[in-house]
Amino acid sequence: MFHHNRLSSELTFFQKIKNLDYILLFSILLLCVISVFVMYSTDGGQVLYHTKSHFIKLLIFFPLMLVISLFNIKFWHITSYFFYFVIILLLIWVSIYGLKASGSQRWINLYLIVLQPSELMKIGVILCLAKFYHRLKIDDVNSFLSITIALTMIVVPIILVLAQPDLGTSILIASSGLIILWLGGVKIKYFLISFVTFLISLPFIISFLKPYQKLRILTFLDPDRDPLGAGYQIIQSKIAIGSGGLSGKGFLKGTQSYLEFLPEKHTDFIFTLFSEEFGFFGSVLLLLIYIIIIIRIIRIGAISRSNFAKLFCFGFAFAIFIYIVVNLSMVLGLLPIVGSPLPIMSYGGSSMLATMIGFGIVLSAKINHKQTIS
Repeated sequence: MFHHNRLSSELTFFQKIKNLDYILLFSILLLCVISVFVMYSTDGGQVLYHTKSHFIKLLIFFPLMLVISLFNIKFWHITSYFFYFVIILLLIWVSIYGLKASGSQRWINLYLIVLQPSELMKIGVILCLAKFYHRLKIDDVNSFLSITIALTMIVVPIILVLAQPDLGTSILIASSGLIILWLGGVKIKYFLISFVTFLISLPFIISFLKPYQKLRILTFLDPDRDPLGAGYQIIQSKIAIGSGGLSGKGFLKGTQSYLEFLPEKHTDFIFTLFSEEFGFFGSVLLLLIYIIIIIRIIRIGAISRSNFAKLFCFGFAFAIFIYIVVNLSMVLGLLPIVGSPLPIMSYGGSSMLATMIGFGIVLSAKINHKQTIS
């Protein structure tokens, strides 16, 4: 074990490059290329703001992902709590000095990028809990103190994000955190008790929702109650996806998006535009790329000797899965609109940055898969 650990910590640059997961890298790169063409389509077949901005972010964040991957997995283990607390401080800063837009206060202007710290917390909570459960003895996992500490790590950022308000991101942070608790060995009975408690508390929770959030839930239950208002977006999304048929209308030929029937097509509803232009077959191909990415991440976690790397990879794979399921369910009318971007495909610098950091740490786990962390 010492021999393998010593060799792993002394990997040369070329050995690190050799140890990269090239199937995962190619899949991510392919997704990046597709996203640029789809963004080009959202700009009406012209290289306008969204296309330029999305392409520039990819040019910065994809190499950043590679740089992150070259750090030893021990580095991410050591800095996990620091990473988490920095994001907590950023969330507090946002609540006081953040930029306001459309009734929400979620962003910090860093000049080079308008940062949304809540997106980074999706990665921060996985890192933090992976480190927490890494060295926790199995007998202590289900103790009151351990569960309380873990839940506090999840609840604190959720409260800060809900205050922005951002219900969608808070749900995704909660999902990412809870899966680590389950992977860490927390008994299923605690999840069942929590679920029952949540159902009982639901009416009380709904009373604290903002008016637009309540309207989204009512619109989800009956989109036709306000077809020209709150229900307009989801109705147009369904029409666009359905009109794509099996093979789609063709690249740059999506009528719903080009005739401006489809709002927010460059962000949360990017899949709708893609599905209209490339149809069922194109949508299946896109989902296959995501499936390959998730499978490769799970495989990296499975071969990693470090429990920290395993927990992070499995947690991040689940998080990517949840992001995709929530986004697709949202645009298909199976879930209320909660503002969940499709990884890499949707426009948004903070979301892409968080996703690329996650991929970078996964690749670091692959390069150092023989590394053990005491």
